[in-house]
Amino acid sequence: MRRRLTAAAALACAAFALADFAAQWNASATPLNKPVGVPASLVQQGHSLFESSCASCHGISAQGISGRAPSLHGVGALAADFYLQTGRMPLPNPKAQPLRASPAFPQSKIRALIAYVASFGGPEIPAVHPRQGSLAEGQRLFGLNCAGCHTIQGQGGIVTGAIVPSLDAATPTQIGEAVRIGPYVMPRFSSGELTDAQVNSLARYIQSIQHPDDLGGWGIGRIGPIPEGMVAWLLAAAALLLIARLLGERTSDETENPRRTDGGA
Repeated sequence: MRRRLTAAAALACAAFALADFAAQWNASATPLNKPVGVPASLVQQGHSLFESSCASCHGISAQGISGRAPSLHGVGALAADFYLQTGRMPLPNPKAQPLRASPAFPQSKIRALIAYVASFGGPEIPAVHPRQGSLAEGQRLFGLNCAGCHTIQGQGGIVTGAIVPSLDAATPTQIGEAVRIGPYVMPRFSSGELTDAQVNSLARYIQSIQHPDDLGGWGIGRIGPIPEGMVAWLLAAAALLLIARLLGERTSDETENPRRTDGGA
């Protein structure tokens, strides 16, 4: 009787496991909500790419895996575009910080993956128009919300448990996406906290600091007055040492070979 009960329990566990696997498989094979204007073939291509490149962390049907990666249901094209276009995904290690890098896929495959993730619903890629923003307002908003981590010149830095990236390569679209997503330790700003018009202003300011005109001379990375002052002192000290060395050599030569003032040979 005990053996029969054990066998029955084992069969029940196997049946539950098979049912769970079948449910996940069916979920991944279920027709998705095709985004408006996106061909179904592109979504299916993205599905295949997702299974081979992303499912090991995000799950077969993008439902997420606890302790490894979150669900992608509801993140939309906005998050997919940001993480794929900036090379932050896929990660080499689920515990690593997503840092900017070259995209891991060509644009054709990125579009397919974005279409597949967007089929689970969520916000679209934002339209950011820097020219419609105010430079002065963008500077004010950046100083208030962003400069504490990114520095006022957007050069990045280090905070507790994370590296703050430089914004030198950020496009206006990526700026708008990051504001709404809040990647890694960055806070997320809803449209109630930062309107689309304010995001336009932020993007305009960030564009202005990416390639500024260094009217004062050598920019030295635009990292602030204290480091620039230190560089100036070091250069001045090196120049003084060189002058002292030249004067010392000239004095030494004159001591060894004094000029004759008596008119002799």
